[in-house]
Formats: sequence, C-alpha cells, structure tokens
Amino acid sequence: MIRGIGTDLCQISRMERLVGEAAFLARYFDPQEQAYIKERGVGAAASMAGHFAAKEAFAKAVGKGFFGLPPCEIVVCHDEYSAPFYRLGPGARQALEDRGATRAHLSISHEGGLALAFCVLEGG
Repeated sequence: MIRGIGTDLCQISRMERLVGEAAFLARYFDPQEQAYIKERGVGAAASMAGHFAAKEAFAKAVGKGFFGLPPCEIVVCHDEYSAPFYRLGPGARQALEDRGATRAHLSISHEGGLALAFCVLEGG
C-alpha cells in the first residue's frame, strides 16, 4: 500500500554555485554522498542536484519537510547498476515508520538543466 508520495525539481545551475561550498555540503550531504558527488567531475552539480531533489522528495513523502529531519539523515546511495536508493538515519527511519511505511522507493532523472526526484513510500 502506498503511504506517501513526494517529488522535487532542482535547477542544476543552483548547485553549480554551491558545489564548492563546504558548509553547504556538510549540512545536506553525508561523507559518502560528498565523495560520490566529487567523483562526478564535470557532472558534480547534476549529481548534487539529483541528490538534493531526492532528499526533498523523501521529506515531502513523509509529510514533514525538513522540520525536525536533518537532510544529511536522508542518504542517497547507488547500487551496482547506478540505480539510486535511500539509506536512512534514525530520524529519517522514524519519520518513515510514523507514516506506516516500511520502504522508500526512489527515482532520479536529469533533463534540460533540471534534476527530478520521485519518492514513493510503501507499507503494509
């Protein structure tokens, strides 16, 4: 059963201005995400925008935004095929469970200077 849906768009150009800002990176991205973004080279801003949109989409899906939910607790990872998935910290896991959900599905896409993320919460 679907317990929540969230989506977000992020302008890649917005992230181009922030990709070198250590304070912004530390606030919104965990060390694993920061390393992934830096590895992207010229695609760093696009990856950063996708991860940021994914965090916003999750926060919207759980229905609380970032109120009491630090963005760095919503970690975007990638499997061996580069498919994105969430790794949730304790606060994000609690927000998921408070919604009656057990899983958060994630899709990220990039097109025309934008990154789009879509999150679907699933639970019994």
